[in-house]
Amino acid sequence: MTIDVSPVPHEATLAMRELYREEMDCQIVRDSWHARGWTDSYLLRLDGRIVGYGLVGAIRDQPRETVMEFYVLPAHRGRALFLFRRFVEVSGATLIEAQTNDLLLTLMLYDCAERIESNVILFYDAITTSLSIPGAVFREVTEADKERITSQGLDADSHNLLQVDGVVAATGGLLFHYNVPYGDIYMATAGPLRGRGYGSYLIQELKRLAYEMGKVPAARCNVTNSASRATLQKAGMLPCARFLSGVLKPD
Repeated sequence: MTIDVSPVPHEATLAMRELYREEMDCQIVRDSWHARGWTDSYLLRLDGRIVGYGLVGAIRDQPRETVMEFYVLPAHRGRALFLFRRFVEVSGATLIEAQTNDLLLTLMLYDCAERIESNVILFYDAITTSLSIPGAVFREVTEADKERITSQGLDADSHNLLQVDGVVAATGGLLFHYNVPYGDIYMATAGPLRGRGYGSYLIQELKRLAYEMGKVPAARCNVTNSASRATLQKAGMLPCARFLSGVLKPD
């Protein structure tokens, strides 16, 4: 058996990345890095035949030393660990990141890394809620709203807002840096108005908006942010994975 790992232009991995996306069938947190040119691409071969690919990336011009995608065709996954170790050797990667619903990369992380940490929880839309707040209006942000939003300590660049009895209570929106059709929900509630259910109501309405756009809502939060987690879960978003990082061990 001859293993070959070789760097290639990113276009050479596009067809196989579609297989990876279909198999994942969920939000892929680092998906946009490939299109932004933040990754180096490698093809994996066994006895001359292409059997998978790997990506090593970093934000913008930082050194590309983090394994972030690794895909092997199902028929060849018995050789995945050998392929992965050769991929790490050729690419010079020293770090690895994986979301736990990416089973193959998660296995490689536990086999080949140490000092493993988990700081982010990923969420999917599990429950359709029917939260109600009297006097609440959900709508797009206009230029005229921005001063009122800023006065509440909220982000004036948000796409949507929740107004309750004429007061801007929360802002948020959808970001489409995940693999299509997944959209990332972001939101914040004005400090004096927290604890009243406004955040969960806003998320509920952002979920509805996503589906009306033909998209699928997703979200994430830090593992220490219990308030955000509770807000997301009240709106029907439930945990589906953890995001892991680790340091690759010498083979």
